[in-house]
Amino acid sequence: MAARPRFTSRATVLVLVLCSLVAILAYPTRQFISQRAEISAQRAKADHVRQQVDQLRRDKARWQDPEYVKAQARARLHYAVPGETPYIAVNPAGPAVQPSAPAAPASSGGSAQAAAKPWYASVWDSVDAADTVALAPATPRPLPPSPVGDPTPHDH
Repeated sequence: MAARPRFTSRATVLVLVLCSLVAILAYPTRQFISQRAEISAQRAKADHVRQQVDQLRRDKARWQDPEYVKAQARARLHYAVPGETPYIAVNPAGPAVQPSAPAAPASSGGSAQAAAKPWYASVWDSVDAADTVALAPATPRPLPPSPVGDPTPHDH
């Protein structure tokens, strides 16, 4: 009897067909998986944006309440109701110094003081500072002399 070949022609054709199917389907499968991941990321992003919109709607509803607006004006802008005397407590010692931190130089006290001032005071200070800055007079610079007999053409 003759020895049977290990792979028959049918088996070889079947293996070639299976390999070609795997090669043909590999790219669409990879695209499908990446698109599914992208869809999942977009859904997560949409959920996050939806939560932000809900938070903004709640904030808008809060701002429709006149009492909330008054409370925010008092807290943020230091407004007072007529008849009240507003006070701002200032710590003259400045912020508490950590024992492990080195002592701050005396010149840095201005930044702590500026942070404690209300916004309108710093705006007014900047207006005052801009008013007192002396601007140097603008002197025109002379143009360099053009060489006489310049052979290059000029567009004048």
